Amino acid sequence: MRIVAGSRKGHTIYAPKGRTTRPTSDRVREAAFNLIGPVDGAAVLDLYAGSGAMGLEALSRGAERAVFVESDRDACRAIERNLDKLRLQATLICGDVLAAIANEQRRYDLVLLDPPYDFADHDRLASYLPSLLAEDGLLVFETPAKVEPDLPLAKRTSRRYGSARLTLYEHT
Repeated sequence: MRIVAGSRKGHTIYAPKGRTTRPTSDRVREAAFNLIGPVDGAAVLDLYAGSGAMGLEALSRGAERAVFVESDRDACRAIERNLDKLRLQATLICGDVLAAIANEQRRYDLVLLDPPYDFADHDRLASYLPSLLAEDGLLVFETPAKVEPDLPLAKRTSRRYGSARLTLYEHT
């Protein structure tokens, strides 16, 4: 896997070994950022961050700050390794995602959401999302291609890319 664009374009990034983490492919990341548009100066929240590929891509493309939240210890080590390798500064929260966002007071310009495909607590997760998103912010939700999540936000677009689907949301 590589960073697709920006100041770290072409740099390889690490993903944890095994099947517990499913990194977003270069193709899907490129498509996501084509849909998102410029992220210069953005505050980014990468939930279920995995290798951190999406948040790292945002930082490479000019995001001002990023917070990565991931529960898997191997994935957290991969994010730390990627941040060090790319010489990027960010906050990493290694713990339960729902617990981490339950009391989050900050709002983010871009929320990247890629829970495990077998994730079951969508209703609880959905209840937190509107309060995390800045008024003019954008939420990108990656799911299996056949799933189109229903969130309490306005859907901007939904596109399939092979076995993945990207659905973008904003405040109504």
